[in-house]
Amino acid sequence: MSLKIKNGAIFIADSHEDENKSDFYDFLKKIDSKELPTEQLFLMGDMFDLLVGKVEYGVKKYEKYIKLIDEIALHVEVIYFEGNHDFGLNSLFKNVMVIPLEKQPQYAKLEDDTVVYLSHGDKYADFIHTTYTKIIRSKCVLKVLNTIDIISKYTISKKIEQSQLRKNLCRKIDDFEEIISSKLHLYKAEKGSYIVEGHYHQCHQFEQNGINYLNLPSFACNQSYIIVECFKDEKFALRGSNV
Repeated sequence: MSLKIKNGAIFIADSHEDENKSDFYDFLKKIDSKELPTEQLFLMGDMFDLLVGKVEYGVKKYEKYIKLIDEIALHVEVIYFEGNHDFGLNSLFKNVMVIPLEKQPQYAKLEDDTVVYLSHGDKYADFIHTTYTKIIRSKCVLKVLNTIDIISKYTISKKIEQSQLRKNLCRKIDDFEEIISSKLHLYKAEKGSYIVEGHYHQCHQFEQNGINYLNLPSFACNQSYIIVECFKDEKFALRGSNV
């Protein structure tokens, strides 16, 4: 499958919405009302601290978000790349194109035919993380965890949320380019193309061996997002309230 990225498309990643924040919901309302006009919206993963399709707690908690995103998808093309905090989403949406981890990175093209590889960003992680992501996405495992969670009055989900609240989401990674450079070959990207992903919360771009790498800003940190301007020198332009 190949995606066509439209000029003016919006990319937003890592909003990590929780009970203390509503910035992502306010952003979605602006998209829905066309105060922030676009024909295409890319949700690049970890939009919530915890939303798993087979786990009742998050589905109930973020019900109004799920409904709003699906309503937006009636007049805006919405593509949702699952992250490590939001997955198993196909069962939640009727009108949204959901891209699970196993189909990432996703091959796409801008309107000027520039090739772009899209992913949340945790696909090529270490062995422990990769093993964990496979186990936690198992239908059997999720069914057991959800049952225990409900019986314990959502103790598991609440503990995960509390752990997330203690994290510094906006920490700068000093050796970020070195970390990314060591795995760029895994994308098998062609020269002149772009790799666009979230996950790391760095809002950083660099070029190596003809490959352009763009790490999206974390919406949780500064309410910023990226808009596509593919017929200008800067194809991916930073936008938002704190740019």
